[in-house]
Amino acid sequence: MGTACPPTRGTPAHPVRHDGGVTTTPLRWIELDGTVNARTVVPGALLRSDNLQALSAPDVRRLVDEHDLRVVVDLRTDVEVVLEGPGPLVGEDAVRIDHRSLYPDSGGNTDLDADTVRPWGEPVEGQYADESPVVRAYMSYLHRRPDSIVESVRAIARTDGAVLVHCAAGKDRTGVVVALALSAAGVDDETIVADYLASAERIEAIMARLVGSETYRAELEGHDPQVHAPRVGTMDRVLELVDEHHGGAAAWLAANGLDDGDLERLRERLAPGA
Repeated sequence: MGTACPPTRGTPAHPVRHDGGVTTTPLRWIELDGTVNARTVVPGALLRSDNLQALSAPDVRRLVDEHDLRVVVDLRTDVEVVLEGPGPLVGEDAVRIDHRSLYPDSGGNTDLDADTVRPWGEPVEGQYADESPVVRAYMSYLHRRPDSIVESVRAIARTDGAVLVHCAAGKDRTGVVVALALSAAGVDDETIVADYLASAERIEAIMARLVGSETYRAELEGHDPQVHAPRVGTMDRVLELVDEHHGGAAAWLAANGLDDGDLERLRERLAPGA
C-alpha cells in the first residue's frame, strides 16, 4: 500500500480534532502490510507504531528509504520480544534497535512476570490514588523506568534520521514516551493529545492484531475493543500531573539524566519553530 506525502520535514504533523476525541488527517498514517497503527509524528525525525514483527520486505524498504528510519525504540518487555520472536528489521544494517522496557528488570512486575505482557501496564499501588487506572498506569512508567524513557528520548534527540517508537499496540507505552518527547520539545498540548487520541481510529484493527497473537490472546480475547481505545482527558491529565509534580516534561527528563544539549537537539528536531 502506498503512503501520502508527509508534511514538511522537522515539523509536527498537526492532526485535526473532532468531537469525541477521534482525529483524522490524510497526511499522518503510514500504511504498511505488517502494522495497523503506524504513523508519522514529526517527518524525518519521529515515527510511532504497533509491533513491527510482521513487516514485509516492502514495508522495511518503505520505512528505511522513504521515511529515513535509522533507530527503532522497542518499549516491549523481554518476555514479549522472546515470545514474538525477532522482527525483520533485525537484519537491516541501516537500522539500530534499542530495547527500552518500561518495566523493572527485577522485583514486582518484572520482565519475567507474565502480567507484564499486558500491553497497557499496571498502576503503581498507592500512587495517584484519585486518578483513573490508565492515568495511574501511565504515570507508573515514569516511576518504574525513568532510565528507559530518558534513553528513548535521547535517541530521538541524537539520531540523524527518523526514530520509530513502538510497543505492542502503539498507543499506551508508545503514547507516553512520544508525549513526553513532544512536550519537552515545546509542542503544544493540543497537538500532543490529538496524536495520542489518533489510535482510536484504528482500535478495532489494533485489538484484532493483538488477539491474533498467542502472547496477548488469553488476556484480551472477548474484550470490546472500544474499552481499550484512548480516552479524551487521559493524556491531558498525564501532562498536567507531570507539570504539577515535576515542573514539566523537560524538567522531569533533565532531573533524570537528559542534559541541556540533548534537550536543545530534541527541540531542534521535533519543534524547531516552537
